[in-house]
Amino acid sequence: RGEIRDEVPRLKEESGGRFEPGLAVVLVGERKDSQTYVRSKKKGCEEAGIKSFGTDLPETATEEEVLAVVREYNADPRVHGILVQLPLPSHMDEEKILMAISIEKDVDGFHPENIGKLAMRGRDPDFVCCTPKGSVELLERSNIPIAGKSAVVVGRSNIVGTPAAMLLQRRNATVTVVHSRTPNPEKYIREADIVIAACGVANFVRGDWLKPGCAVIDVGINAVDDPTKKRGYRLVGDVCFEEAVKVAGQITPVPGGVGPMTIAMLLQNTLEGAKKAYEQGK
Repeated sequence: RGEIRDEVPRLKEESGGRFEPGLAVVLVGERKDSQTYVRSKKKGCEEAGIKSFGTDLPETATEEEVLAVVREYNADPRVHGILVQLPLPSHMDEEKILMAISIEKDVDGFHPENIGKLAMRGRDPDFVCCTPKGSVELLERSNIPIAGKSAVVVGRSNIVGTPAAMLLQRRNATVTVVHSRTPNPEKYIREADIVIAACGVANFVRGDWLKPGCAVIDVGINAVDDPTKKRGYRLVGDVCFEEAVKVAGQITPVPGGVGPMTIAMLLQNTLEGAKKAYEQGK
């Protein structure tokens, strides 16, 4: 985030103060977890010097009302990134709404064209999904080799698992994806030099499933009952940290590991979008 914070003023200075990156976040409904994520994103914008825009709509909002907000931000030259907080209420067509976001402002990287380019060799997406991008960035900044290594991604969601597997493959890892229909997932995980866990099941990956010295990126964030806590629960990942930390060479904590990196990647994507817009408008 410090790197982004240093770069934003340079862009403003180069444009004579007329140009600053802007991120718009659309929140539908009142889910506590979504509200928390949105607050974190707005705080990140403030810290990085990125202008923050936001629209909060009630759970009862219509799909057309959400699309109208997206279209308005598409047309706003002050906005260089648009994020619709997921999940959306069940009565809305998530794909239709995400498709409505201009690909030049798709800083979440969910547009099918961006995902398609990510899957193809020799193509570069405009933006890469923030959590997978942040996960791989953590590996690279920790000097963990990826090329030629065995990597297992636990989970195959459109948001994390599938794009994470594509990113690792682009960096020449040999990638296996295990999921809810995989029998004996521990058989594959035990062979992995790199494990990215993103299945949404608390403590799913056990310590004795891991190869000694492996690198573990735990994307999961799950609430489990804990009467000793004031809130009555605590947050844990998809990996049993207490067991895994005794085996893994490197492991991300939950919370405080992948989450902050995800927001950093969102801010980086927004800055990149602003740079592209500035270059095109010169």
